[in-house]
Parts: sequence; C-alpha cells; structure tokens
Amino acid sequence: AVLALHRDLPAYIKDKSLRQWNQIRVMPASKRRVGVMGLGRLGEAVCRTLLDFGFPVSGWSRSARTLEHVTCYQGEASLPAFLSGCDLLICLLPLTPETSGILNAGLFAHLPAGAGLINVARGKHLVQQDLLAALETGKISAAVLDVTDPEPPAPNNPLLHHPRIIVTPHVAAGTQEAKARIYTIALEQVFMVL
Repeated sequence: AVLALHRDLPAYIKDKSLRQWNQIRVMPASKRRVGVMGLGRLGEAVCRTLLDFGFPVSGWSRSARTLEHVTCYQGEASLPAFLSGCDLLICLLPLTPETSGILNAGLFAHLPAGAGLINVARGKHLVQQDLLAALETGKISAAVLDVTDPEPPAPNNPLLHHPRIIVTPHVAAGTQEAKARIYTIALEQVFMVL
C-alpha cells in the first residue's frame, strides 16, 4: 500500500480507464516521510520494512516505545507533531473506545496537504465522510483501505467508487493456509504431550 501511494497507483488506474499513457515522476523514497500509528508487533515490523526501502519513518503510540532509526512519539499531546511529519500515514492501532473514529477531520487537519492514508487496522477507525471531504479538498491525496465498516461495504458505498481510493477486502495480514496448518499441528502435539 505504501508503494502504491508513493508511486501514485490511483493515477495510473485512472489513466488506464481513459486509455492514456502517462509516466508520473516519483520522488525518492528518502524524501517521502511515512508515519505509523500503532507500534505493536505489526507496527514494528512495518517500520523495519519501510526503513529497508529507504523511507524516513516515524511512529506514534499511546505509551513510550523506542525503535532503532524510527522517530517515536507517544501520547495524545505529541500526536499533532507526529502527524505534521507524515506524507503517508498508516493506521495499525488496536480498536478501542479511544481510537474509534480517530481517522477524522481533526486528525487530517494536522497532516501536510496531499498526504496519503492507509488503514489496515479496523474499519471503525475511519470516519468515512471526513475522508471523502479531505479527498475533495486535496488535504488527502489518496487512500488505501484494507478495512471498512461494515465489511463488506454496501455496493453503493462511495469508498468503492472514488477514483483516489483503493479498497481491498481485509487481506493485508491474511493468514496463510500453510502457516495455519503448521500452527494446528504444533498445538495438537503440545496437547498430546500434556
């Protein structure tokens, strides 16, 4: 999703539908700041991967975290400073009463104009109308949503029809069948021993 927004995949999808061939100039990864909201195990893994691609990475969580080569922010008071340095924002937060609806107009206001949004956490994090409004004004340039509320979205949901939104059916961290089988076998072996 980060690479899709970094390289402006929504524009290429639009060009294809118009049967146009346009090459878009891409800034180096070292100039595109990526922020990760949620620094648990998944957030930490995402940060490491993004660093390998050469992106400057920052992270935000409710409690203090330290990750090598990642600028870490914690707590509500630091959220505006964190957001102001995010050209691409990834939400990996757990869904709690405090984080429900966190991806809203108030949060978007702290992002740089034209920021990209990626939500791979939970659909209830996003206030859909606020995202659509932010896309209209250019505050958000594009979004990748792997989760929606509800799932699946209704066929007439505007998220599915917006040219600057890529929607995937909750597959960002899908369990691979082979891994699931290995875990099942391991659990069976543990219980046989007990």
